[in-house]
Amino acid sequence: MFSVIKAKERKRWRNWTDTHESTPEKTFFPSSVKEVISIVNEASNQKKKIRVVGAGHSFTNLVGTDDWLVSLDLLSGIEELDEENNTVTVLAGTRLFQLGEELGQRGFAQENLGDINVQSIAGAISTGTHGTGITFGNIPTQVEELTMVTAAGEVRTLSKEKHSGMFQAALVSLGTLGIIVKVKLRLIKSVIYEYRSEKVRINEFLERLDEYIHNNRHFECYIFPYSDLVQVKRMNITDKKPQKLTSHRWKNLILENYLFYLLSEIARIFPKSSRKVSRLSAKGVSATSVSARSHELFATPRLVKFREIEYCIPLPYFKVAIQEVRKQIEEKKYDVHFPIECRVVSSDDIWLSPSYQRESAYIAFHMYKGMPHDAYFRDMEKIMRKYAGRPHWGKMHSIGHEELFSLYPKLSDFLTIREELDPDGIFLNDYLNNLLIGESSKSETERLRS
Repeated sequence: MFSVIKAKERKRWRNWTDTHESTPEKTFFPSSVKEVISIVNEASNQKKKIRVVGAGHSFTNLVGTDDWLVSLDLLSGIEELDEENNTVTVLAGTRLFQLGEELGQRGFAQENLGDINVQSIAGAISTGTHGTGITFGNIPTQVEELTMVTAAGEVRTLSKEKHSGMFQAALVSLGTLGIIVKVKLRLIKSVIYEYRSEKVRINEFLERLDEYIHNNRHFECYIFPYSDLVQVKRMNITDKKPQKLTSHRWKNLILENYLFYLLSEIARIFPKSSRKVSRLSAKGVSATSVSARSHELFATPRLVKFREIEYCIPLPYFKVAIQEVRKQIEEKKYDVHFPIECRVVSSDDIWLSPSYQRESAYIAFHMYKGMPHDAYFRDMEKIMRKYAGRPHWGKMHSIGHEELFSLYPKLSDFLTIREELDPDGIFLNDYLNNLLIGESSKSETERLRS
């Protein structure tokens, strides 16, 4: 069985933004749960480490390994749609955009999604990927059941009702408890949303912030450095008929990708132009209104490469944190033109979720690829830490092992379960060993010091 599984020798892997790469000894492409079991058992016999890759859309080195890499690309598709109970069982490698299209054709939808939809469902769950809307949790909160293959080669199906504790640990696990092979998701009936985008002055925005958060099903905003303009995006259910999105998509593609790429190149070559570029981008935000199904509106194409940090802070700190961020940018005069993306999420009970037990605001800081980001990210992290910020697991951050314990009250319990399920650390790489366990290989220690 093991010999017929599709595999590639020494295939170089890079994440989407080229921040990490590795050359695994083998890359496997299992197409069934049985093949995943076979790979795990053989890895155990040969004392190999395994990391799993979906879309490779994380900025952190969650995937990198010199041993074995397992791609979920062939483990894809809907296994069962339960229309009576509004659930879908989907294989782990299914990309979010594929799932959205298939569900939409059958009259269903996920209740919330992020602004990027190329990730695999397993990767989105494992890293705590989120959308926006104060009455909605992150994507892992949509999971009713999770099936994974453990280091012992056992198949375990977990649910909140039957496996309280282990289920909450497995939902956001960074792939350290086992290989997720399928999940059952809670769905909603497909509905039509009206998407509205507009620019407002910062003072009006701050005055209306609570209204924006609590009076809209989905709300997010973009704060432009060196500008007093804010882009506000809202999505709410409507009885309007869905529209063709051809012109809307072309507008996004041209303005937010091709034109923004050219402006970003100008800012990279002439860093002091960043302030003018940011102000120009803010002025270019036009009032937009369009109606369509949710999976067609949540995500937008992202062709411009960048680096990113994102922190989750308690919602009551949102307004004051925004004000402090703007003040710091004005004082330090960083060469940054990317807008600051802000979203809101409900609290949850998932142990390693950044929004664990608190309504949260996510604040994301970007820097165009090729432009220095160290000072900007360092200073923004200081502000986020001041307000009890927890980093997005898939975004760049400088949080260390010891600091995690003060941020995640259930981390010790999580690590106990991880030790029980994977005592030999088959599913750990150097990065995760250092971050979660507090142990580094020599190569990882040297990398961290460089």
